[in-house]
Amino acid sequence: MTRKVIGSKKTVCTPQTPPIKGKGQIVGYVRVSSVDQNEVRQLDGLDLDKTYTDKASGKDTKRPQLRQMLEFVREGDTVICHSLDRLARNLDDLRKIVSDLTRRGVCVQFVKENLTFSGDDSPMSNLLLSVMGAFAQFERELIRERQREGIALAKKRGAYKGRKHALSPDQVQQLRVAVQQRTYSKTELARQFGIARYTLYRYLETQEAGQ
Repeated sequence: MTRKVIGSKKTVCTPQTPPIKGKGQIVGYVRVSSVDQNEVRQLDGLDLDKTYTDKASGKDTKRPQLRQMLEFVREGDTVICHSLDRLARNLDDLRKIVSDLTRRGVCVQFVKENLTFSGDDSPMSNLLLSVMGAFAQFERELIRERQREGIALAKKRGAYKGRKHALSPDQVQQLRVAVQQRTYSKTELARQFGIARYTLYRYLETQEAGQ
């Protein structure tokens, strides 16, 4: 099944029916904000030639896999992303990335929003990108504002104590020794110490920064 970009004579394929092989590579881009999130589900079931995965915040475009993906794709390729906010978390970055890709002849598809952008999109298509990107950014900012308000109210009640460390200093040292000995995998160690893998990596990064 194919559909046409609004206002354009160019026919493009939906994410469910990717472009025909030989007309360019189909490249997936995935972003998760921590090592605990499952990145496989974002583009599950799609036939991709190559996938780039960042485990980092989307607050800016300084992500190693995003940079590699942008350098890799060529004219005729298609970049598929699960949703707008996986590619960028603010409207300016989103529009810049999509514009740069389409200007180079790279098609960009978003599965969740069912949007496709090529190099000859109509004003209506560009408006949809701006509006939906702005709504996504607004929603995130609204959630952060509610969190700040909740923390402020909790502080007034004396109920907010701040984030506590999951492990004592002795436990942190035991964890670091266990990682160095490589007796157990990091996933197993996280389970034994009752912490998330993201927390385990944070402790290890803190150690490396202090060395």
